[in-house]
Amino acid sequence: MQSNAAVPSGTQFGPSNPFYAPSSLPLQAPPFDKIKDSDYQPAIEAGMAQQREEVRAIVENPQPPTFENTLVALEQTGQLFNRVNLVLTAVTGANLSPELEKLQEIEAPKLAAHKDAILLDSKLFQRIETIYQQRETLKLDPESLRLVEYYYEEFIHAGANLSEADKAELKKLNEEESTLSAAFSNKLLAATKAAAYVTKDMSELAGLSDARLKGAAQAAKDRKVDGYVIPLQNTTQQPDLASLIQRGTRQAIFENSWNRAERGGANDTRETIARMAQLRAQKAKLLGFPSYGAWKLQDQMAKTPEAAVKFMDALVPGATAKAVAEGKDIQALIDTQKGGFQLQPWDWDFYAQQVRKAKYDLDEDQIKPYFELNNVLENGVFYAANQLYGISFKERHDIPVYHPDVRVFDVFDGDGKQIALWYCDYFKRDNKNGGAWMDVFVNQSKLLGTLPVVYNVANFTKPAPGQPALIGFRDVTTMFHEFGHALHGMFANTMYPALSGSQVARDFVEFPSQFNENWATYPSVFSHYAKHYQTGAAMPAELVAKVKKASKFNGGYALTEVVAAAELDMQWHTLPADAPLEKVDDFEVQALKNKNLFLSTVPPRYRSSYFAHIWQDEYAAGYYAYLWSEMLDHTAFQWFEGHGGLTRANGDRFRQMILSRGNTEELGKMYSGWAGGEPSIEPMLKFRGLVPEETGK
Repeated sequence: MQSNAAVPSGTQFGPSNPFYAPSSLPLQAPPFDKIKDSDYQPAIEAGMAQQREEVRAIVENPQPPTFENTLVALEQTGQLFNRVNLVLTAVTGANLSPELEKLQEIEAPKLAAHKDAILLDSKLFQRIETIYQQRETLKLDPESLRLVEYYYEEFIHAGANLSEADKAELKKLNEEESTLSAAFSNKLLAATKAAAYVTKDMSELAGLSDARLKGAAQAAKDRKVDGYVIPLQNTTQQPDLASLIQRGTRQAIFENSWNRAERGGANDTRETIARMAQLRAQKAKLLGFPSYGAWKLQDQMAKTPEAAVKFMDALVPGATAKAVAEGKDIQALIDTQKGGFQLQPWDWDFYAQQVRKAKYDLDEDQIKPYFELNNVLENGVFYAANQLYGISFKERHDIPVYHPDVRVFDVFDGDGKQIALWYCDYFKRDNKNGGAWMDVFVNQSKLLGTLPVVYNVANFTKPAPGQPALIGFRDVTTMFHEFGHALHGMFANTMYPALSGSQVARDFVEFPSQFNENWATYPSVFSHYAKHYQTGAAMPAELVAKVKKASKFNGGYALTEVVAAAELDMQWHTLPADAPLEKVDDFEVQALKNKNLFLSTVPPRYRSSYFAHIWQDEYAAGYYAYLWSEMLDHTAFQWFEGHGGLTRANGDRFRQMILSRGNTEELGKMYSGWAGGEPSIEPMLKFRGLVPEETGK
């Protein structure tokens, strides 16, 4: 039950604030038509104060601690806080305003302090520890027992066993880290915007399609500048480098990307991240661990940095050897064309496209007309979900959104009952973080009586008005990937909100999303959506065959750039507490050299200075999770292929045993229970083309 009794006096928070009570919209969807930027701060402050009062009531309960009066009660706290915080997180990530940018930095240390006030409360931990010690005698159902273990481990992990003096020191470290993380986010957003390539000379953009040129002109118009603007994506390499004929333009765009956050001045992130790495190492020592990675990975599937590094190291030789061979093919083409230069990173995609065309008679412009975004969504992403799980979707236009680009869909189960709302926000904006992600506005919980309200965000190039949104196959894969996360949230069917949906270990959370990518190329799904946007004709069989044959092309580069980023992340987060403040660029070069990943033509997917996953999001010491989850994904798809492929029976089993269960069971046990055994790296290596398909050796 929601109570607003604990709202502090003197605030501007009251019934007129749209967060004051649960939304009256379907499934408690946020009332964006009523929410103003000025509503967030009083609501978030009131939400924190209210939750502290709710927790205090649990702590001061004179009755002996029980599962119901402590853990169930704890699960019911913070409903106002969560209501506003989930929406604030969404909007600051996808539609940031100057007012919210300031609010982010103001509230970041307060939010860290709020979390610590709960997790480092000695009396609350005593109650949780008592229940944990009694857990075997309480006759709890498996999910409730899992909740007991979850809370105990969460509090221990956060430092609940520290002395009061060490807790005070930890709180200071957490507050400084959160402040720096918010500052990094805002610096990077501004730096990325400022590093866009701007030109008035259309000849510099030779090679871009008419639609892409119109998009660049529209981007310039949106920024109120003359000419053309090529905004940056979050990754090192930029999509347009594959098409741009002028080598000077390619180099300029690449260098803008590579140096975006290293230009000196207010938006240079290097000092910020160097201090964050130092803080994290100090925090780990305080908590009794040799490194931040060792502390962070306790509750992950890998368990230790050593296990994660061993897994990644095994990928390096095959990936880099393949990348080097690919580079030689590209250099040979440059030499044949009498280019007179050595291959550089800004040349790779442009000439790789030509090599691919020569080898497979295929280029990106041939296939884009068959991937119109809305058709991919409705006849690809939705179709696969319907075939596997029986769910259906209906767009609605009466739910308010935070930006006109956002669309909203009802999600219905096979029996016609609504199970979720799903939002999508696909197009790039200057005030949107880079990359693509999934999150929730409302979490599923039987205890709280809530159904999931889930959203996907991406950064696809927005077409000029009146033009179709034609996307590349990488973007198609991104749509399927993020929708896999969405399914994890939409199918959540748990009692307790803390265990619901995608709130699982970082090296498991990417499993449902990467697994869902497989349906993008599954024959019956691919043929259902890969249709020409003008004629509706299916992609010709000959072209389909070329797409599939070329699917592993450039695989050495693709894997190497990801492994390089993952190894770089882990080296930042295995620094000891007494390490000096690192010089970021020197550290990065040495880290890559340490792993034989310092390849002049294959830079890491993210440079340290714009590696938002590890400094801004939750992937610190966890970027390896994409690769680890890929191992789970390919083993899982092998299971599907061995049991009939895309069928309702297989989908329903996967939904019941994995997607609906959140964090209600130890994840390795959950996976092996579904798959009938442990995951193997072999299917992943085959898919990546690192071992012969015939032998698997």
